[in-house]
Amino acid sequence: MIASGNIIKMRSELAEPVQYFLPLGETELPVNELIGQSISLKFTGQINCISCGKRTKTSFGQGFCYNCLQTAPEASETIMRPELSKAHLGIARDMDWAREHDLIDHYVYLAVSGELKVGVTRHHQVPTRWIDQGAGQAIILAKTPNRHIAGVIEVYLKNFYSDKTNWRSMLQNKTIQEYNLPEEKQKANLLLPAELQQYYHADNHVWQINYPSLGFPEKITSVSFDKTPLISGTLNGIKGQYLLFADGQVLNVRKHSGYFIEVG
Repeated sequence: MIASGNIIKMRSELAEPVQYFLPLGETELPVNELIGQSISLKFTGQINCISCGKRTKTSFGQGFCYNCLQTAPEASETIMRPELSKAHLGIARDMDWAREHDLIDHYVYLAVSGELKVGVTRHHQVPTRWIDQGAGQAIILAKTPNRHIAGVIEVYLKNFYSDKTNWRSMLQNKTIQEYNLPEEKQKANLLLPAELQQYYHADNHVWQINYPSLGFPEKITSVSFDKTPLISGTLNGIKGQYLLFADGQVLNVRKHSGYFIEVG
């Protein structure tokens, strides 16, 4: 056995290619070093909430026990729907948490992960957010002083762009078409009403992200520890928060946050 512990989403560092590290309890496993090797991941049956740490039979919302799903600020509906944030009005599950996570600069961005999509992230989550989504390119469209305004811009642009990642296309490394992101950014800004155009971010830097892989799967079989407690095979690559195996199996690590795993 290489290591064991409760896992959470892989930590990443922007490099050529992206470097991945899997937190396992108190340790961290450099996953890039395992590419090309036969590995096994065994789920012991133990799940701990990533918020309170209590043992839970079922994981909700990528790692929470049911109580924390209902009460923890990091499990709030504003995580998925930033436009619902009311922190700027003094309303939140936890205002101290909101001041550190909602009432800070946010970016609205365009990213390519199969197709062009719009999204929102906190300023300190660049480029981590894009790596987690498996984006190959990204550009910042707008900078806002809080989460709510960024969410309002995103909702408006969802009339013209997707806000979801096609995970199958992303893992197969398929790009529907080539995009000129600075041009797409200009088009997107012109779609916004004047009161939202004031948040336009002038920097046209295009982030390029390459992922570690010996090859991307043509056919995909999604596996989970709930149905397959022992997942093994030759690790072929990593993209987004997925481990890619040579036989086409793909494992979403983030989905299993809080699961106690033995890696061998």
